[in-house]
Parts: sequence; C-alpha cells; structure tokens
Amino acid sequence: MNDVIQNSDWFKADGLRRVVSALSNAEGPPRIVGGAVRDTLLGHSVTDVDLATPLLPTDVMDRLESANIKSVPTGIEHGTVTAVCDGKNYEITTLRRDVATDGRRAVVAFSTDWKEDAARRDFTINALYADAQSGEIFDYFSGRHDLAMGLVRFIGDADQRIAEDYLRILRYFRFFARFGSSSADKEALEACAKGAHGLTALSRERIAQELTRLITLPDPVLSVQLMTDHGIFAPFLPELEQSAFLKLASVVEREARHKLEISLPARLLTLLPRDAAVVDKVSARLKLSNRLREQLVYRVSGELPTDTNIRELAYRRGMICAIDAAMLYADADMFEMCFARLENWTIPVFGLKGGDVIAMGVPAGPMVAKTLQSLEQIWISEDFPNSEDFVAKSRQIVGELLSATKKA
Repeated sequence: MNDVIQNSDWFKADGLRRVVSALSNAEGPPRIVGGAVRDTLLGHSVTDVDLATPLLPTDVMDRLESANIKSVPTGIEHGTVTAVCDGKNYEITTLRRDVATDGRRAVVAFSTDWKEDAARRDFTINALYADAQSGEIFDYFSGRHDLAMGLVRFIGDADQRIAEDYLRILRYFRFFARFGSSSADKEALEACAKGAHGLTALSRERIAQELTRLITLPDPVLSVQLMTDHGIFAPFLPELEQSAFLKLASVVEREARHKLEISLPARLLTLLPRDAAVVDKVSARLKLSNRLREQLVYRVSGELPTDTNIRELAYRRGMICAIDAAMLYADADMFEMCFARLENWTIPVFGLKGGDVIAMGVPAGPMVAKTLQSLEQIWISEDFPNSEDFVAKSRQIVGELLSATKKA
C-alpha cells in the first residue's frame, strides 16, 4: 500500500520533496493528510497536497525560510501556513485539538498527538495520513475500509461532529455523492436530520458555496433526494419542491447523454419553481453573485422552450441559456427536438444596420430603429435565412412599407 503513495507523481515532485526535507527533524517527517491520500488510494488525480506537522507555525515558517522556500501565514492563528515551492502551494497545518466550538468555528490548541488531530476531522475517509518520506499510511478510524466499502461515516459521535460545525451536514451529502455507495450511513443521516436546524446559524455564503460544490458533482441526485427526505433544505431553502430531485435527475441525464458541460444555473434551478420573483429572492438570500443571479432569472423568464422558438431563444439569450431552458422545462420528446434544432447550428448575426435601412429610403430618425426591429423579427420568423438573400427581400419589404406610408 505504501508503494501506491510513493509511486505517485505528486509525491515525487521536487517541490514537495524540498518542503518535506525542510520540515523533517529527529521526530520524523510531516505527514500528507486528507484528500491527497484518499484520492490516491482510489486512483483519482490529486490537485492539492496538504501536510500536517507537530511543529509550531512559527517553526514551520522559520524552517521554510531557512530552506529558501516562500511561506505565507494564511491562517497562522489556527496553525496553517502555506509553502510556495516550484509554483505549487502546499498547505501545512500544525496538529490541533478543539478547545471550544460553537457550530460555526472552533478555538484550537496545538498538539503533538497525531490521533488527537485525526479525531477532530469530519469523516473517517478524510482522516488518512501518509508519512511524507516513506509513504506509510496511518489510519486511526478505519478510513481505508470505509473508502473501499463506499461508506461515508463521521468520526466518533456523529451528533458531536455536527455540533462542532453545522456545515458538516452539507459536506456529508457532498462527500456521499462523491464517494458513497447506494446506501448512506444510518447514524449519519439521523444526525444530519437532527442537526439541520443549526444550518440557520451559518452564513449564507458558506451554505451557497457548499450547495454549489454538491450540485455540480457528476451525479448528486441521490444526495439531493436524501437531503429532501430528511428535511435538510428546510432551514435555508423552504421553496424547494419535494420532486426537485426528479428534475435534477432529468438534467443530469440529459447533460450526460449529449456530453454537455455541467450547468450550475440549470442544476440550481431544478431546486426551485419556475418563478422569476422566487428565484431572485432565493438568489439574494444565498448572496449569489450578480452574474449567477442574472443567469438564473434569465432562464426562468419568457416563453417555455419549443422546437419552433428555441433558435430565437438562443439568438436572443445565448446558446447555453437556450439549452439550459430546454433541459429544465421541455419534456423528453420536446427536449430532443429542441436539441436537434440547436446541434451543429451557429447563432447568426443579423446583417442589416441603420445605414442599410437609410440607404433603402427610410428617413433618418426613430423610424430607422423601428424598421430594423421589424425586419429582424421577420428574419427570425423565417428561421434566419442567408443575409444576402434577406437583404434583397428587405428592400422589397421597406419599399412596400414606404409606399404604404406615402398613401396614408
């Protein structure tokens, strides 16, 4: 098992080797902790490498400086220093134990006990450590077994872990969507349901960030269904419809079948009714970015998508918005017809400008814009014909319009 860690490219990286060398002493090297160990055991790619050490944060910074490695005190009061080496960031945290918690944050004391540090983490699969020199794995709470079984389980007492930080409820369902099997841990589900009221104490930004990370996983459907069944959404998203997970399942399936990129706006909207006022209110409550807020409202406004209006929708609101609207609000047959109308179709540019209309005889002034709008709508209604062909037709239309105006 050590070989799996030792032979990983990220483990052999020169930058990491330099950091490990700087932080090693007579008591041993630091240890890799959490996601890098977990994901390597699963055969997944590793992007972030975090380390733990019994060294105090000031000692960590001094040792890094002596090794000519840049250090940043990113969270030094909580024991975290970031080393920047060979263009890569390595987060290094001193071993800790919780002194006090309030459901949002913890007061910590530094420790030299590896198991004590592991015990304060959330899930068994996240409490895996690997010796940063030998690759030897340290597993204090059967994390490897749970990982192999697809079991996401809190360390120790689930109620206590949640009471320490209520965000762990949402993290549980995100990790279950990533690593869980078809059966969720009963104790974990009961504890999440019991502690859901505590989500009201969290900032809306933290909730929105965690919800976004969950909803954009490849397949979050079962997690969303479990959250719905156990009342997890009620404290922060009472607008959620009980059948939301079915709408989400439809969008996830359509994205996968047509090899579409995961759409955050579409997936979020599966959780809400098709009502612009409600969507805007929820967006404000969760303090979503202005851009995302606009994207959500845009997708629930206007006509329902059909095969006859889908190209106009794409022309006026963009291809992604049109596809999202069809995924969300068209039934199975209509969605396929809409998608067929958009597939391999490039949104055209309307070829006429004000000067062209004036050259056709329309006097400068408000009538130019009005005529352009009328011509553009005719062009759209005729399914965006070739610009050159439509220019010739436009001259005829404008000529008839001017003739009718003179007679009037």
